[in-house]
Amino acid sequence: MSAVDHASDEQLLADHLAGTPGAYDVLVARHAEDLFSFFHRFVGNASAAEDLVQETLLQVHLAAGSFDPARAFKPWLYTIAANKGRDYLRARGRRPVQSLDVGGSDAESPSPGSLLAASTVPADEELDAERRAESVRAVIASMPESQRLMLVLGYYQKLPYAEIADILGIPVGTVKSRLHAAVTQFAKQWLARTQSAAQES
Repeated sequence: MSAVDHASDEQLLADHLAGTPGAYDVLVARHAEDLFSFFHRFVGNASAAEDLVQETLLQVHLAAGSFDPARAFKPWLYTIAANKGRDYLRARGRRPVQSLDVGGSDAESPSPGSLLAASTVPADEELDAERRAESVRAVIASMPESQRLMLVLGYYQKLPYAEIADILGIPVGTVKSRLHAAVTQFAKQWLARTQSAAQES
């Protein structure tokens, strides 16, 4: 393993600007999979997610010279990614069709059950895991873009409050309140959905 492989993201970007061979490739290898997971959950389309990953990484390459060395790389990366995702959704005027898929490479990410636990709303014990996952996806896909983005960054990408604050350009206290509001909204819609299903059964 070369010295480039051990370098920090910030150093890799500086090395890329300096023309160091392989520096940009290491950055891509480190972040491409997580970026795909982010986009797949946020926009709900695997093909679009692949395109958005490429667009984001190209933007990193093109804008590398404007990166503030005093800033951490990851929040800068996700600022670009969040903007790309929001532009995609707004250009199409639609919500994701299969957001927050779980399983596969996302095995270490919080499960739908984790999100339910965080919302303090107990999952219906009669729902099996697959139906519960489908219900979670449907509820989050129906939420406003800003709340969906907050849940994806906070619960699925597991980014700390400070990084989310940097990405969205808001105070940490606002991140906490908005994430709480998003979870509360999720819980409200989840309850309505499960009660409706219970009445129909």
